[in-house]
Amino acid sequence: MPNEFHSQLITLLPRLRVQALALTRNRAAAEDLVQDAVANALAAQDSFTPGTNFAAWMHRILRNRFISTLRKQRDTTDIEDLPAGAFAVGATHEDRLILKELGRAVNRLPVDQREALFMVVLQGMSYEDVASATGCAVGTAKSRVFRARRQLQAWLMGEDRAAPRSGEVARPDAETRQERPRGLGAAAAGT
Repeated sequence: MPNEFHSQLITLLPRLRVQALALTRNRAAAEDLVQDAVANALAAQDSFTPGTNFAAWMHRILRNRFISTLRKQRDTTDIEDLPAGAFAVGATHEDRLILKELGRAVNRLPVDQREALFMVVLQGMSYEDVASATGCAVGTAKSRVFRARRQLQAWLMGEDRAAPRSGEVARPDAETRQERPRGLGAAAAGT
């Protein structure tokens, strides 16, 4: 007879698969990652405190397992490994091109931004849950999602500004920066 822990784990599996796919960008690797995370969670189920956020605990285990695997492999994989049937509806040629462009743009995002964006947009997690799952402040989670959305919009609108690395602030280049008058003296000088 399954207990509460097992029930919560089974309910959370689809969301773990989505996060794993977002991290690995490879369906087979994502399934392996989820399996490893579940095995770790089952082995450590005595360390889980009932009444706390189970989803955040599991997402943290999955993320840590992913990082450990990366450290061992130091390999990256391509999102092009996704089967065409992964899309819900048959799209027109133009729609397929747009989806491909979006996929390439998402892959260019820094990992922390991409992960936060997937957790909020695809999984419907709150910023608090994302912050708990990724071990950052709520404001940092909000900032990562905002920067990811802003960068995707820029790329999809044809602007080719580079994505800032994690922790780096994007600054406009000299051509796009506009000089602003400072104080009353500058305004009076212009009249």
